Amino acid sequence: MKKLALAALVLGSISGGAWAHEAGEFFIRAGTATVRPTEGANGTLGSLNGFNVSNNTQLGLTFTYMATDNIGVELLAATPFRHKIGTGATGDIATVHQLPPTLMAQWYFGEATSKFRPYVGVGVNYTTFFDEKFNDTGDDAGLSDLSLKDSWGVAGQVGVDYLINRDWLLNASVWYMDIDTKARYKSDGSVLPAQNYNDKVRIDPWVFMFSAGYRF
Repeated sequence: MKKLALAALVLGSISGGAWAHEAGEFFIRAGTATVRPTEGANGTLGSLNGFNVSNNTQLGLTFTYMATDNIGVELLAATPFRHKIGTGATGDIATVHQLPPTLMAQWYFGEATSKFRPYVGVGVNYTTFFDEKFNDTGDDAGLSDLSLKDSWGVAGQVGVDYLINRDWLLNASVWYMDIDTKARYKSDGSVLPAQNYNDKVRIDPWVFMFSAGYRF
């Protein structure tokens, strides 16, 4: 009986540790990340009805380190997002690419041994824009030399991990990012007055991520 009791104690401690989501662990998640801008603009772009920035879905990656059983530090990365920019009057006039690396401090609720670990996070986002181009519609309107200024802003998130076993987990999370930039471009006078333009653009997207994760 003593041997059986000892064996049960050992097995119980092993199975309990199998679900641990605890201090010192590192895990990576990979899945779909969909950016849905809540766009707006000032200046000339803002004066045109129906200013819009399209949604886009890419591969999202997060890297998380558990500093304690309840506190995590997470970095968001992704493959480049591609957005079409347009107005109701003109349709799509340009395409831009962006990368939004984001560093978060997180609080995980519940016990380290729980299979479900909901969490909230707050942090800072840096968004860099590149490969900004007017399409044929923009070219026909005499627009050129488009560039968007990189952005710094705050970010927040809510999410939940579900632990399948000791190594694998599923995740769903929602992010909000404060992304404000300036769109610089030129007009040759064909449609807009010939001058350099510098319009403030608000992207401020919601980001929805569904992923699988592996813990080390």
